[in-house]
Amino acid sequence: MPVSSLPSPYGIGTLGKAAFTFLDFLKAARQKYWQVLPVGPTSFGDSPYQSFSAFAGNPYFIDLDTLCEEGLLQEEEIKEFDWGKAPDDVDYAKLYQSRFQVLRLAFQRSKHIGTPAYEAFCEEQALWLENYALYMALKDSFHGQEWLLWPERIRMRDAEEVEIWSALLEEERNFWKFCQFQFYQQWDRVRAYAKACGVQIIGDIPIYVALDSADVWVHGELFQLDAQHRPTCVAGVPPDAFSETGQLWGNPLYDWEEMEHTDFAWWKARMAHSARLYDVIRIDHFIGTVRYYAIPYGAETAARGEWRQGPGIKLVKAIDSAVGTSKIIAEDLGALVPEVRKVLKQAGYPSMKVMQFGFDSDAQNEHLPHNYSQNMAIYGGTHDNETLVGHYVEKKGKDARYAMRYLQVHRRKDIPKAMIVAGYASVANTVLYQIQDLLFLPNSARMNFPSTLGGNWRWRLVEGAADRRACRLALRIGRDLWKITRRGKQ
Repeated sequence: MPVSSLPSPYGIGTLGKAAFTFLDFLKAARQKYWQVLPVGPTSFGDSPYQSFSAFAGNPYFIDLDTLCEEGLLQEEEIKEFDWGKAPDDVDYAKLYQSRFQVLRLAFQRSKHIGTPAYEAFCEEQALWLENYALYMALKDSFHGQEWLLWPERIRMRDAEEVEIWSALLEEERNFWKFCQFQFYQQWDRVRAYAKACGVQIIGDIPIYVALDSADVWVHGELFQLDAQHRPTCVAGVPPDAFSETGQLWGNPLYDWEEMEHTDFAWWKARMAHSARLYDVIRIDHFIGTVRYYAIPYGAETAARGEWRQGPGIKLVKAIDSAVGTSKIIAEDLGALVPEVRKVLKQAGYPSMKVMQFGFDSDAQNEHLPHNYSQNMAIYGGTHDNETLVGHYVEKKGKDARYAMRYLQVHRRKDIPKAMIVAGYASVANTVLYQIQDLLFLPNSARMNFPSTLGGNWRWRLVEGAADRRACRLALRIGRDLWKITRRGKQ
């Protein structure tokens, strides 16, 4: 359940009442994990995998009702804005126009500066906070342009120019720091409640950072950039089942040699920060740490690129040294070569399997339940897939016929429930399903279509939809698992 998908009267899910209600649902349904999409501030295209910072939280997720309770806003002020008419949709254009006006109003009334809580927060986040705040302030000054289009001296981070702009934009920098202060205060309350509910939060971090980010602007030496700080190659994946021309992500690639010279200091800081947010950290596209695809900057598709070697086990050791008690899930979907399997085995990280990928070939398919092992995280589908109902019930095809035979059901509409039960009944230690699939929603609830821009990341849960089904879900699945266990004993 992405934070953005939580019910809210203000256009997008937040860290307010609905987050606590969802945790109550998870507890009632006897669930142990809540996985979220990346929680960083989103940029053009609205993808949580393209963020202005690898460390900052999304200001959209700041709960406005909580700010009212703190005396920083009034309810009638919030209701003056149009947050969108559809309760199951996020209208990012309206959010962009309205959300920051409301947050600036709260900032103007806040007396947080100088308080012990704020000073402690700034000190704790000193590694990234000031750079991020200046970056966002500069973006506003330059009408939202990416940093590659800024005037040369500030684009290249001339020290004198940085000092001048920092002084000129002091108030604006303070606003962006206020947003982060509020986000982290609210996040910490949600995580504490999750712990009280016996629920661990699984965070999702993209392996790469966005080109239009404070990270690349500040730490250009750690990326494959030329003398003018423009990328030489960018990230993506070659043509595959999702796209005939591959996926051109456009993220700058790491200069792994320079990273190693610093003993992976930036990655250690990033992982330690993620461990502060999450109990479990899912690293998206983990195979890119071992073997990555480099596409020439300026290419129109990902069809032309080359494979290069990443740091592999060296980075794994750096990650392990930084995450403390938090655990790692390695998203290893894609073409696994021997060196990737070797690193995964050495790391001991759980790999990922997706049940929806299991019914398109034969019994050797590693995504089928009889091929699972304990050290795995099993998903029914991911944010990039159709819903289970959309894929198996709304469509006719050989996948559905195979799934019915394998799961021993006689109707396509029974496949999603049978897949959920089969996953929970498997030997895998951890099994996760999208809330859309637990509620048997159609493809209108799909979150993302890979290699497309616009119309993604918009789905939201309608208020009350999950509450009514929590105990029924736990009882129904528990009953079916009991039947399976009993048959096994007999």
